[in-house]
Amino acid sequence: MSNSQLKITILGCYAATPRSFTNPTSQVLEIKNHLFLIDCGEGTQVALRKNKIKFSRIKHIFISHLHGDHVFGLVGLVSTFSLLNRESELHIHGPKGIKKFITVQLQLSGAWTKYPLIFHELSSRESEVVLEDEEVTVSTIPLKHRVYTNGFLFKEKIGDRKLLIDEAQQRNIHYTLFKSLKKGKDVTSEDGILIKNNMVTEDPAAPLSYAFCSDTMYNPEMVPLIQEVTALYHESTFLESEAALAAPTKHSTAKQAAEIAKSARVGKLILGHYSTRYGDINKFKEEAFTVFPNVILGDDGQEIVVE
Repeated sequence: MSNSQLKITILGCYAATPRSFTNPTSQVLEIKNHLFLIDCGEGTQVALRKNKIKFSRIKHIFISHLHGDHVFGLVGLVSTFSLLNRESELHIHGPKGIKKFITVQLQLSGAWTKYPLIFHELSSRESEVVLEDEEVTVSTIPLKHRVYTNGFLFKEKIGDRKLLIDEAQQRNIHYTLFKSLKKGKDVTSEDGILIKNNMVTEDPAAPLSYAFCSDTMYNPEMVPLIQEVTALYHESTFLESEAALAAPTKHSTAKQAAEIAKSARVGKLILGHYSTRYGDINKFKEEAFTVFPNVILGDDGQEIVVE
């Protein structure tokens, strides 16, 4: 995968109970050579295999909340990692209580992991950075659901400047200085001439970003946090015809998801978490499209590449 792309693999995007032909929520995000697992409903590890995703590449798992259709596949995956003789650390980011949720099951089944299992429990009601390295930042998006719930915002950091090789060579810049140029520095040519950085480089590509907003009622308060993200996944459990069910269950309709996308001026809206009461999910896209034009209808096994 190119470093200028995000790839989202939807392992499951339906609400409520698993079915033989649909899975509850789970996704894999590839961003800047990282592979993140987001939510882990039942069937996740089977879906990982079906989609040919290497278990060993998963270093961080992000859990939005502790409802079963988002987390019941996690202890099985954690145990399978042991069976596969995993040695590298696994970091699990999720609501306070997730450590007990997993470790009690491991204890009672006598299945302690053979690798370091590190929990990062979340309890803040404000957005906070939960992971940061030289290439990406991951922060929470507080959501409004029946239990404590976060979405997650994944953002690339601004990359190196693009080196114009021909220009650099014409100005007699030694190749050992190319790295400095990519970092934005001015350099001196072999002729002793100061070369300004913008003479031989171009701005880097705009950083990409992905917002994952799982179970939540219509919540305009999140809009400033997801402003102009490259792609937004937003739950759309119901159609407007069942809007009366959305408020008490603290879920959203497809139209409400589109209103959030429009307000935040996002690049693409990905729908998911459909109630299994509906036989035709195309109606979700049709409804959202009346508000926001760039709608992708998420579905199990789908790969979405965003540039």
